[in-house]
Amino acid sequence: MNTRAARLAVFVSGGGSNLQALLDRFAPGAEAAAQVAAVIASRPSIGAIARAERAGVPVHVLDEREMGAREVEADHLAERMLAVLAEHEVDLVVLAGYLQLLPAAVVRAYSGRVLNIHPALLPAFGGRGMYGLRVHRAVLAAGACVSGATVHWVDEEYDRGQIVAQWPVPVLADDTPESLAARVLAVEHLLLPATIEAVVGAVVPEAPVVAESFSLVTGRAPCEAGIRQLLGEARVHRVLAEPLTT
Repeated sequence: MNTRAARLAVFVSGGGSNLQALLDRFAPGAEAAAQVAAVIASRPSIGAIARAERAGVPVHVLDEREMGAREVEADHLAERMLAVLAEHEVDLVVLAGYLQLLPAAVVRAYSGRVLNIHPALLPAFGGRGMYGLRVHRAVLAAGACVSGATVHWVDEEYDRGQIVAQWPVPVLADDTPESLAARVLAVEHLLLPATIEAVVGAVVPEAPVVAESFSLVTGRAPCEAGIRQLLGEARVHRVLAEPLTT
C-alpha cells in the first residue's frame, strides 16, 4: 500500500479532456491514489494547457516547431523531458492525447511506468497515424460492430505495449466518426483514472469499469443488456459476439 499519492506527469497535444478527468478524479486535498504533478505539452496554445493552469498544475511546453525537427530527432528532447520528470519527482507518466512517439530514452528510463490511452480496442486500429477521428473513420469503414478504449503500457512503438484495461462500446448503425468518438471518449474519462488507481495500488477500482474490462482479441463481447447498463444507451444495435478482426 502506498504511503503517498503517486505523482503523475500527463503528456498532452490537444484539448485535454482526459487530463481534465484526471484533475477531477485526483483533486488536491482529496484522499486520492494519485496527483497530477506536471503537464508536458507538445505545442503551445492548446486547451489542455488552460485546464492545467486553472488547476494550478505546472506546465512545460516542448514544442517541436520551436526546437526544430532535427533537434527533436536527436537526444535533446528526451533530455528535456527527463529533466522535467526528475524536477517533479514523477512516479508515473500518462499519455493522454499525446500525438508524438515518446523518445526511446524516456521509455527506457520509465520502463513499466508509462501508460497511454487509445480510442479503440487495440491491437486493432492502432499504430502510426491512428489518432482522433482517423481511428473512428477506420472503425466504421471496417464495419466493426464494437469499438472502445484501451489503456496500455508504452514501449518504443506506437500502440504496441501490453494492454492493461479495455472497455467496449457499441458501434451503432447510424454512427458518424464524430458520434462514435463522443461515445468512446465518455468511457475514456472513466477508464483512465480507474486504471491509474489500479496500477498505483492505492484503491481497488470499483465495478463496473474494471469488472467489465476485457479484450476482444482473447475474449467475447458482453451481451447487449450489459452494454446498455454500462453505457446508458437507449438503443444498441448488433454487437459482435466473436473476437474482432480487421
